[in-house]
Amino acid sequence: MLHKKEFIVPIPGSRKLERIQENLGAADVDLSDEELTQIEAELAKIEIHGNRTDEDIAKLRDLD
Repeated sequence: MLHKKEFIVPIPGSRKLERIQENLGAADVDLSDEELTQIEAELAKIEIHGNRTDEDIAKLRDLD
């Protein structure tokens, strides 16, 4: 996520210190352009089902 745009910041949830440290370590991972292209190609093969958010939450968002 960090390589896509400077303003995109993943916010992982965690209950254990070990997981927080593991998630922070992901910032030190460097992938080549080729690796990123391969990952994106594999992700593009996944068919997504359902909505991005719950229908009731979407209704609340559109109240303004």
